[in-house]
Amino acid sequence: MSTQTQPEKGLALLQLLLVISFSQAEEAVCRRRGDPENPLLSKDGDIMLGGVFAFHRRWKAKQDTYMHKPKPLQCTSLNFRGFQYAQAMLFAIEEINNSTHILPGISLGYKIYDVCGSIARGVRVALASVTRDEVAFAPSDTTCTQVQANMVGTSSSPGMAISTVLGPFHIPLIGHIATCACLSDKTKHPSFLRTIPSDYYQSRALAQLVKSFGWTWVGAIRTNDDYGNNGMATFIETAQQLGICLEYSVSVFGTDPPDKIQQIVDIIKASTSKVIVTFLLPTDLYVIIEKLSHHNLTGYQWVGTESWIFDFQTAARDRHHILDGAIGLFIPSAHVSGMREFILDVKPLNSSSNVLFTEFWEKLFSCKFKQLKSSTNNQRACTGHEDVTEVQNTYTDMTLMPLFYNVYKGVYAMAYALHNILSCNETCNNKVQLDPFTILQHIRKIQFTTKEGDEVYFNENGDPAAKYEIINWQPTENGIVDFVRVGLYDASLPAEKQLNLQNKSLIWAKNSLQVPLSVCSEKCLPGTRKVLQKGKPVCCFDCLICAEGEISNATDSITCVRCHPDFWSNERRDACVKKEAEFLSYEEIMGALLTAASLFGTCMTAVVAFIFFRYRQTPVVRANNSELSFLLLFSLTLCFLCSLTFIGRPSEWSCMLRHTAFGITFVLCISCVLGKTIVVLMAFRATLPGSDVMKWFGPAQQKLSVLGFTLIQVIICILWLTISPPFPFKNFKTFKEKIILECALGSAVGFWAVLGYIGLLAMLCFILAFLARKLPDNFNEAKFITFSMLIFCAVWITFIPAYVSSPGKFSVAVEIFAILASSFGLLICIFIPKCYIILLKPETNTKKNMMGKGAPKSS
Repeated sequence: MSTQTQPEKGLALLQLLLVISFSQAEEAVCRRRGDPENPLLSKDGDIMLGGVFAFHRRWKAKQDTYMHKPKPLQCTSLNFRGFQYAQAMLFAIEEINNSTHILPGISLGYKIYDVCGSIARGVRVALASVTRDEVAFAPSDTTCTQVQANMVGTSSSPGMAISTVLGPFHIPLIGHIATCACLSDKTKHPSFLRTIPSDYYQSRALAQLVKSFGWTWVGAIRTNDDYGNNGMATFIETAQQLGICLEYSVSVFGTDPPDKIQQIVDIIKASTSKVIVTFLLPTDLYVIIEKLSHHNLTGYQWVGTESWIFDFQTAARDRHHILDGAIGLFIPSAHVSGMREFILDVKPLNSSSNVLFTEFWEKLFSCKFKQLKSSTNNQRACTGHEDVTEVQNTYTDMTLMPLFYNVYKGVYAMAYALHNILSCNETCNNKVQLDPFTILQHIRKIQFTTKEGDEVYFNENGDPAAKYEIINWQPTENGIVDFVRVGLYDASLPAEKQLNLQNKSLIWAKNSLQVPLSVCSEKCLPGTRKVLQKGKPVCCFDCLICAEGEISNATDSITCVRCHPDFWSNERRDACVKKEAEFLSYEEIMGALLTAASLFGTCMTAVVAFIFFRYRQTPVVRANNSELSFLLLFSLTLCFLCSLTFIGRPSEWSCMLRHTAFGITFVLCISCVLGKTIVVLMAFRATLPGSDVMKWFGPAQQKLSVLGFTLIQVIICILWLTISPPFPFKNFKTFKEKIILECALGSAVGFWAVLGYIGLLAMLCFILAFLARKLPDNFNEAKFITFSMLIFCAVWITFIPAYVSSPGKFSVAVEIFAILASSFGLLICIFIPKCYIILLKPETNTKKNMMGKGAPKSS
């Protein structure tokens, strides 16, 4: 039993080893799951490059039951642009394969796939491009059948999806139309590079372009994908920095229901902005303009991006000329020798799948092959010998040559990176093991010049230099749109030089030659300031006129600036003008009248003095101390003349002189009147028996009294001038629009002390004259002094409120009037009656009459 057991154990061990070995061999084989994705165009080569393009725009919708394996996606709506991009890639590969300067002895092959406009399919074919063709293979098999790098000919959203899946494997991806700024983020898209500038620069360029035409109130429409959302976000951010406001910002997608498209049209119809900034893919733009045409909504100024602004197909679809006059940005024009002819040579495409070529050929020439003609009898039959030069459609349109050139540059960037890795000189080192990471690192550092003389390189974000041409849609007489280059934008230049508009006539909406106006509020002219409207953007504002004394000398000022105190705002409130300096001058009517009155009073006083001097020996003159009379006349002359110091521009000396001269001369005048009043009283007392009063108030005492009273005023004035004298002063408060030049009192106490002393003497004089009013008429002038003092006091009592309430130069006029009125009152009341006697009643001017008049009548 033991002998039988040993062989059985050995057999069992052998079977176990065989099972293990077979199972290990089976595990070492890599097997692909699912159905293979076959490229539409392919060619073997030493090194394979991949291409992912949209040969179709859409796919047939299908309802999965999840009961059976889903069928492959069925693509529809052939896209000629995808064929053009693929042809550009094939042209570059063929040119490299035929060159002895780059990758000598190495042939490049390709696998080009169709994404059908589907993000999911884009990811699927991208994965297929980097996967081995065999259903099962061993890891030790190093035969290079998968592609080493991919040209991604899709828009931003599919490009992002592909980059997200292949990025972690460091497989180089080069895009030529994916412009989303998000693809510059190397933390999320480490292996994505591109030959078209990032929308970060295009968005900023669009904002500067809009600002340059003065459009501050715009609408915005974007495609609801990464391209539109990210591009518009950057535009809005930059626009806000430049003072541009958006009235609305809406998103659209080609598959949106009709009611949402109608909502967008209603928003546009209800808007007040006349400029529409777009970040739209052509297919989404078609939906919008088709709907707008139904409502006849024309006359809007469209601002476009590179996706449609230079697209012949978009212009052809705009049959209602809604986009006429559009302006936007496109990558600089390019010419690649031989590429146009290569793209138009469609015969090599016959090597592709027969179904694709047949579909392409039938759409290109609008015909049907016989075997497919059963349902379309109205179309002519295809012969297979049609001439491309005889048709004109999207495929023959070469306006997007700059984008084809981007494909060309991307393929060459891959080739130059491989050239450096393989250490190519006359021959290349075929033994170098290629890996995606090494290729990616070399592509990032690549820098070369194309045969057309353009330098190609990538910055740290994998982006090229940002340069754009400014394109204007200018309709021609035959209805065809001419894409006219009217300027340049270069992001590498300083900010103030980046945008350069050429001196070319631009065509705007409705074929207008006038730049359209699109603002929420008209500009605030100089003299006004902006006040924001509540609840609205900063571009919506009201223009308020600057307040008095404030100006704004620039358009759209947000504040008004107060003028310097010496200046005032003009009527338009846009400039400060020097304030008119107001003072009582000799040239104006009021000043001239007061001057005339002053001179008249002086002359009148001089005439009275002359009469008194001429008749100085007569009783009337001698009756009341002729010396005091002449001194009074002299002081009155000074009173009349001192009023002239109040007229004219105030100066330091005139300010001190006018008040002190007025105060001293008036005290001198009142002192003389007071002396005459005392003389009258003393003379009456002296006529009484036994009275010796006159010896106590003789001529010497009279002169001393006048001197004493005047000396007190002189002392007050000296103290006033010493402590705080009057000074010239600019009064800005009384009138806002002019400067009142006046004399500040310096010390108000000094001023009112001078006036108070004059008033005290006047009241004393009035009281004494009042007491002497009943003295005999022949010898009595007290009643005239009483009346003159009454006028004097009345004038100066009314002067105080009038002086305080009168503005500017009128207060000076009031003071002059008070001086002249009181002086004329003294002159007329005291001296005119005596002049009347002297000149008109000489028979009464006798001592007998003077002494007898008023004597007791005989019984």
